[in-house]
Amino acid sequence: MRLSSLADYAVVMMSAAARHCGHAKVNATTLSAETGIPLPTAQKLVSRLSSAGLLESSRGTGGGVRLARPPAMITLADVVEAVEGPIALTPCADSGAHDCALEGDCRVKPHMNIANTAVRGALAGVSLASLSGAA
Repeated sequence: MRLSSLADYAVVMMSAAARHCGHAKVNATTLSAETGIPLPTAQKLVSRLSSAGLLESSRGTGGGVRLARPPAMITLADVVEAVEGPIALTPCADSGAHDCALEGDCRVKPHMNIANTAVRGALAGVSLASLSGAA
């Protein structure tokens, strides 16, 4: 299992935003420069992370983004799900998906939810504060 580049960049960018927590808002250009994430990707991530309620953004003079809640209250699972959608190791672990040809006779499906819950729990156990060193 591997995160997409976009999810990885989202974690890096949110960690950078967390380091600015309690200070003035920061813009996508600054986050891009600090992290090395290309500006168009940083702008796309600001949009997705704002839509997910993890960042608050404002336009105009004094505009920019800031965390929507303290870094200790945002988890790695929150960031990954904002970009990737619900964490599901297999299609059958996603409650809305029913596109597996083996689903009717599958003896593994009941156990995949256990693994899926464990992975999500592990990601939910890592706060943005611990990733960024922010309080």
